[in-house]
Amino acid sequence: MNDADVSKQIQQMVRFIRQEAEEKANEISVSSEEEFNIEKLQLVEAEKRKIRQEYERKTKQVEVRKKIEYSMQLNASRIKVLQAQDDVVNSMKESASKQLLRVSTDKKTYSKLLKDLIVQSLLRLKEPSVLLRCREADRKLVESVIDEAKQQYAEKAKVHSPKVTIDNRVFLPPPPTDSDSHGPSCSGGVVLASEDGKIVCENTLDARLDVVFRQKLPEDSVVRPIERS
Repeated sequence: MNDADVSKQIQQMVRFIRQEAEEKANEISVSSEEEFNIEKLQLVEAEKRKIRQEYERKTKQVEVRKKIEYSMQLNASRIKVLQAQDDVVNSMKESASKQLLRVSTDKKTYSKLLKDLIVQSLLRLKEPSVLLRCREADRKLVESVIDEAKQQYAEKAKVHSPKVTIDNRVFLPPPPTDSDSHGPSCSGGVVLASEDGKIVCENTLDARLDVVFRQKLPEDSVVRPIERS
């Protein structure tokens, strides 16, 4: 093999090595670009997820704030409505309380009312012996109707006439006056108790009025007596 042949082979080997190197470089370049694109896509998707999560978090915060604000406004509105309702009820109760004072001025009507209140209380207690308390100003009226009330109760309950003792030592408070409007007072009516004092039926006009306004049933003109045990 002469020098020309050797030189030719060397050149061929060089071209082969160069071609192989270029192909390897291209392969590496393509592989690197693919990896870069994949990594870039993963980073983009991760950032998108972060953005979506942040958006959802802020959206929920806005919704929570809106709900809190709505609840606060609703509660404020309810308080205003309740306050207005209470103001109206209190005004009506005050007016009704003043009208109650007129009930006892008509002796004939008030005497019948006292008798009915006593009968109601006796029917509620159903005791053979009871203690009755009234205002000192009403004692004579109560004494004048007590026998008829006992008879009516006995006929309705189909029992013997009960023993009713009028308390002449402890009386219900007197009616309210302008000079002492905040002290204890009673517009009329009676309070009956069992002989042992364990059951008390408060059937005063004030107690009946309180029941009406507590239950907010002004249309119910017949208020049941209050029984305490």
